[in-house]
Amino acid sequence: MVDVQEALERLTGLNLGYILELYEDYRRDPASVEPSWRAFFEQWGPRLEQLGAPAPAAAVAGPAFDFSKVAAVVQLAQRIRHRGHRAARLDPLGSPPPGDPALEPAYHGLTPEDLAQLPATLVGGPAARGARNAAEAIERLRQIYCGTIGYDYGHLQDRTEREWLEEAIESERFRVRLDPAAKRALLERLTAVEVFERYLHRTFVGQKRFSIEGTDMLVPILDEILRQVAETGIPKVAMGMAHRGRLNVLAHVLGKPYEQILAEFMGLDHREPASLTEGGTLGYTGDVKYHMGGVRASGELQVILANNPSHLEFVNPVVEGMARALQDRRTDPGCPAQDVDACLPILIHGDAAFPGEGIVAETLNMSGIPGYSTGGTLHIIVNNQLGYTTEPQEGRSTFYASDPARGFEIPVFHVNADDPEACLTAARLAFAYRQRFHKDVLIDLIGYRRWGHNEGDEPTFTQPVMYRQIGQHPTVRELWARQLIAQGIVTEEEVATLEQRYLAQLQEIRQKLLSQATGPRHGHGASSDGRSVIAVPTAVPLEQLKEFNRQAHTLPAGFNLNPKLRRQLQRRLEAVEREEAIDWAHAELLAFASLLAEGVPIRLTGQDTIRGTFSQRHVAFYDFETGERVIPLQTMPAARASFAVYNSPLSEAGPLGFEYGYSVQAPEALVLWEAQFGDFANVAQVIIDQFIVSGWAKWRQRSALVLLLPHGYEGQGPEHSSARLERFLQLAAEDNVRIVNCTTAAQYFHLLRRQAALRTLDPRPLIVMTPKSLLRHPKAMSPVRELAEGVFHPVLDDPTAANRRSDVTRLILSSGKVYVDLVASPLFSESRHVAIVRVEELYPFPEEELATVLARYPNARDVVWLQEEPKNMGAWTFVQPRLQPLLGDRTLRYIGRPERASPAEGLAEMHEQEQARIVAEAFAGVPEPALPG
Repeated sequence: MVDVQEALERLTGLNLGYILELYEDYRRDPASVEPSWRAFFEQWGPRLEQLGAPAPAAAVAGPAFDFSKVAAVVQLAQRIRHRGHRAARLDPLGSPPPGDPALEPAYHGLTPEDLAQLPATLVGGPAARGARNAAEAIERLRQIYCGTIGYDYGHLQDRTEREWLEEAIESERFRVRLDPAAKRALLERLTAVEVFERYLHRTFVGQKRFSIEGTDMLVPILDEILRQVAETGIPKVAMGMAHRGRLNVLAHVLGKPYEQILAEFMGLDHREPASLTEGGTLGYTGDVKYHMGGVRASGELQVILANNPSHLEFVNPVVEGMARALQDRRTDPGCPAQDVDACLPILIHGDAAFPGEGIVAETLNMSGIPGYSTGGTLHIIVNNQLGYTTEPQEGRSTFYASDPARGFEIPVFHVNADDPEACLTAARLAFAYRQRFHKDVLIDLIGYRRWGHNEGDEPTFTQPVMYRQIGQHPTVRELWARQLIAQGIVTEEEVATLEQRYLAQLQEIRQKLLSQATGPRHGHGASSDGRSVIAVPTAVPLEQLKEFNRQAHTLPAGFNLNPKLRRQLQRRLEAVEREEAIDWAHAELLAFASLLAEGVPIRLTGQDTIRGTFSQRHVAFYDFETGERVIPLQTMPAARASFAVYNSPLSEAGPLGFEYGYSVQAPEALVLWEAQFGDFANVAQVIIDQFIVSGWAKWRQRSALVLLLPHGYEGQGPEHSSARLERFLQLAAEDNVRIVNCTTAAQYFHLLRRQAALRTLDPRPLIVMTPKSLLRHPKAMSPVRELAEGVFHPVLDDPTAANRRSDVTRLILSSGKVYVDLVASPLFSESRHVAIVRVEELYPFPEEELATVLARYPNARDVVWLQEEPKNMGAWTFVQPRLQPLLGDRTLRYIGRPERASPAEGLAEMHEQEQARIVAEAFAGVPEPALPG
């Protein structure tokens, strides 16, 4: 069926023939046309018949019918629906809306008389029901679309979504009309919100709290959403927000006790979470009170507010990852089944940060991607109409702060923060849209900021006019109270009593805390340079490995494998059966297969990860004729848990933040993120610094996330050589992470299995410098039996030096791929007095293991740390102060690139020269052993 608006949208001008054709359909079967057309034809059908006949239009009986006016009315109605928000009264401070000429009848050539003569059916939709003519229907549209809610949905491409919103908005089925009891309850809620902020402001003068004042309705909006969530049966909500209004949300939405918040302001509480006893005080530094998260369990509903650093919007992908982890069911083999109604994500943004921070666009981009979608996020912009001191025109190129969402097909509901019922209406509609279409939706809560950016800031320096107006503007609580007094629902005395009750409660709590105070609590333990990793078995019996290998390479009957992969697949099958050496990716596959058989869910994501940047992984196969994809790890008969693998968008901060959040909420899973090249992680440095390496110290938030960062110098230039190992080592302290730069397939196999075993025993993020040229290098391959025996070794002694240790005078210590450069050189076989030891795990620093190895070489007085990275990069500055105490009176020298601003050479020739120099220097001038006696 085609409605009036759709018909006219299809036309570049008036097409009488098309309308007459629709009328013929109506004459044959009135039910075959849309109701608005049916009503139109019932009134104007006879005149249409005469217009379609040879007689001129002037011969039509009754008033002249100008079809240009029909198009004009439809176009006017459409403009009001899609552009009415520009005439909506959205600013609580009263600035006039910008308007739009297309919202006026005259713009379309219409007069009031025209509208009065034309039928309401031309306007269409619920607004036309019961209207006597187009004039009344248009006026109803204005009241709906140009009030205190601006409905911004005309940019949606999907007609079904637009029609659903049109009906929902114009029928007002989600409009909130509170009864007297609900109005009193809302007044009480707003009083609690306002008095809390006012008390903190007056009692703790100058202390930062990032007040909610000016957008107080955020709390009732969240109340309404959570009420809808509970009624729908969604068991969990994952929320993220920056610091504006966070304390109020913690108190009134998460239920954090006033006592705890006031104690933090009074310096009586070091905010050590209950889980502190689990890990002692070692490594706990805490965080400021307006960064802390919380959890509330109420009946069947659990609400999680994520911890968030000051990097405003970077919590967005973290929350999305948390939500996806709560939605995925990982207990069954195959790709995990997702239940989008197992968790609702809510993200609360700032008006300056939403268009300003690129992480917002990264997160929005993931909303429709299969590996990252969460079935629709409910976004709320807490819109102060001001950045720190930056005006909107200085901080964005768009009209609305919310405009970036338009590019991602997200409807936006702009709402005046001083109209409580409109705010609740927007909340109900937003939730209903999410549930209907499982897409993102955004509420733009337009208010103001009563104080400066923080409570110690003076806003009149930069916005004197705005803040004079704010100073005279009543709060939303005051406005709501006046309205209720005028309606006879409450009295002035009741309003004052309510205020005093909350003030007295807060004052009583503070006095009690003062009387009980014994001084501030501290408890930060002594620093640690890392302790030994818990020993866990990681070997897998050989016969099991063979069976897992067969299952992990089994393809369906009739599958047309790419001819170029046939030999590789056959070689992998034969290598394990014959107990030969296998390469890096093959060892990884066997590690994954063995873990799935043990019931460990795995999630592997990253840039081009399914195939592998270097065409090494091939965890999925594509039918060469049909393109059908098969992932054998998802169909293994032995598997007892899910295996998820996804290529990520070409971005880093958003996807890495997502995986961190996923790992926090899925502690039973092995979660891995792979960069295309290691230095791509640079773009995600905020996620690394503020979440991955410090989450435990600040928030006691655990994660066992694995970062796979390709690293190694092969002449590919400054941006494809280094994963910036030095940065991770600089961030390593107090047992916060594990950092590994291993050199063999077996080591990698045991490392992955160790991390999976420790994910519940002793979870820590694992950063792995993975290879590129070593992926298929014979010297990095390992016999299958090494997977069936042994464990991961933090230090590997020189396997060629067992019978000549007393002859060794130079001991070279290295880490990672440069070891292969050394042992592949003909100089190595000629240097009997040199031994090369590999430090495979750099953090925790393997002090005991190194001491044991060093003791085996009593005559090695010349100890060298050799690396291919520049001296101011790589591991040198980290290992030097840790190695020196182990050496006693032995010397420690450095061989590698000199200090440089850029990590690697841009020309292959220069790279080859530098690598050759480093290798030659390693074996040059080796001292002879001292003669006995």
